[in-house]
Amino acid sequence: MSTPPRRELGARVADALSSQTLNALIGIAGIALPVVAWASHQSGMKDFLLGVETVLLVLLVANHAWLRSIYIQLRRANDKNMADARYFARVRTQLEGELIADFGEIADGHLQVYASEVPRLSVLLFKVLIESDTQPKRVLAADLTTSPDLLTQRREYLAVNRRLIEGGGTIQRLFICWQHDLIKPEFARALLELVDHHRSLGVQCAIAVRDRLRADQAVDFVVIANAAVLVEEEQGDNDYRRGRSSVYFKQVERWAGRFEGTWGHGSDSAPFALAAYESAIRPLLVAGAWDEQAAARVVGGL
Repeated sequence: MSTPPRRELGARVADALSSQTLNALIGIAGIALPVVAWASHQSGMKDFLLGVETVLLVLLVANHAWLRSIYIQLRRANDKNMADARYFARVRTQLEGELIADFGEIADGHLQVYASEVPRLSVLLFKVLIESDTQPKRVLAADLTTSPDLLTQRREYLAVNRRLIEGGGTIQRLFICWQHDLIKPEFARALLELVDHHRSLGVQCAIAVRDRLRADQAVDFVVIANAAVLVEEEQGDNDYRRGRSSVYFKQVERWAGRFEGTWGHGSDSAPFALAAYESAIRPLLVAGAWDEQAAARVVGGL
């Protein structure tokens, strides 16, 4: 489970300035000062109090304008218009509480979603990158690949991948696979077909053996430019109806560095590992005479 991000000073200041207590005190002062000024017989004191009143009024207007700019304004439903006002009020209160909690997380740069929402959210993140001025137009994707066929079913996601690349963007995708899967003919065939499909879109592909990665490297995540990262925090066991993921809009560079460290460079890089795997495994698949020991030696040398 992820820990909620620590609230920043700006958020705490905003909460303080919007508190009912502070606004009540300002309101009381706004009423009291003119009364005291009117009752005062000293002209200097009267001018001072009216000056303070003016400053308070200006600050109150400025605070109101600022709060309108940082908070969402929503109309509240009228309970009396509903068939059962008390029942509706309880439902509304529950839903409003959940909505406010979600917006509180977003304001802190964090959004948590269930796995069933990930495909839609992934497409949204790509579309915003394509349509905005955000740079670089780059995506770094690390996929914990246990069922390659699942990734071919996300047609809208693959379509938006193509759009990004056709628009001049780049995508690096790292397939992280278990060693025992890589030596199975069914998995190897499905994986290489998946690689071929992604390459046809213009995606740069690579593989890494999950058994040899550190725990912090064997994570399913997608880095969008330097702006956001989508992290799968609870595996859905190949079922998009289960599991949970998060989008973080802060400290994205840490995830980009983690990806680049796993991707590597030169003969020890993940693209080189994929090239070595392909050169040995494709002939075995084409010949139709699978040699598991030969495949195991290839994977062992990656």
